[in-house]
Amino acid sequence: MVQVTELGYMGFNVTDMGAWRDYATKCVGLEIEEGDRDDRFYLRMDGQHHRFTVHQSDEDDLAYAGWRVKGFEEFKAMQQHLTANGVDFRVASEEECEERFVLGLLKLEDPSGNPTEIFYSPQMDVMKPFHPGRPMYGKFLTGNQGIGHFIIRSLDDDATYAFYSMLGLEGSVEYKIKLPNGMIAKPVFMHCNDRQHSLAFGLGPMEKRINHLMLEYTELDDLGIAHDTARREGIDVAMQLGKHSNDQAYTFYFATPSGWLLELGHGAREAVREQEHYTGDIFGHKPEATGYGMNVDI
Repeated sequence: MVQVTELGYMGFNVTDMGAWRDYATKCVGLEIEEGDRDDRFYLRMDGQHHRFTVHQSDEDDLAYAGWRVKGFEEFKAMQQHLTANGVDFRVASEEECEERFVLGLLKLEDPSGNPTEIFYSPQMDVMKPFHPGRPMYGKFLTGNQGIGHFIIRSLDDDATYAFYSMLGLEGSVEYKIKLPNGMIAKPVFMHCNDRQHSLAFGLGPMEKRINHLMLEYTELDDLGIAHDTARREGIDVAMQLGKHSNDQAYTFYFATPSGWLLELGHGAREAVREQEHYTGDIFGHKPEATGYGMNVDI
């Protein structure tokens, strides 16, 4: 069966592009690629032309998420697969493909209305080495694991699971968490490659399409520098430094200029092949700043 291979790129609508420039470079270490349009700029984290597009907007939210397929044959097969499963999509124009720096692009929505794109053959700028926005000891972990993972808004968890399973992701419930309101959360985590998960959902109602995005450093020192920078700049930390049980990454969560969270981490294990679940994390991750949808003591 045709399937997506990685979370390849994302777009964000933002109201303060200046704040995002400083945040992405000085704190996180991403590289800015200016492009030729005033209403957007790009962020690099490896040799791909870009991994994120920051769009000037009157909202602060996820604009779209792009999932990669292996090549042209898989791109055509995915169109047939979507049609067979009754999923509406549109084949993007050449101009739209050029906007994403890919050779082919499909546009659709998941069951909760989250803009979703499927593409093949991103532009790789091999003649232009990645140059981080601040000094780094290592780099970002990408390669065949894609850019990281994100938690998305789901209005119907069963429908969301069916949709992303249809795209080729595999998933399971990995936590059983008691929420402050007395309910039990059983979030679903899904993967499509060696990354422990590329997508998660099931945390209950969300104001925005995205709760958080996780990026991973290859070196622990870069995580420490980012944490020190966030603390020094007075940026809200929603979950303190800790180690997850499922991916076993050492991470912390802090606010983006758009009001959703970025999780930065190091040392995640690869996806396990048999299902297991947890009732808490290994250590840390105590809730701190509230109002970001992560007020859970795990």
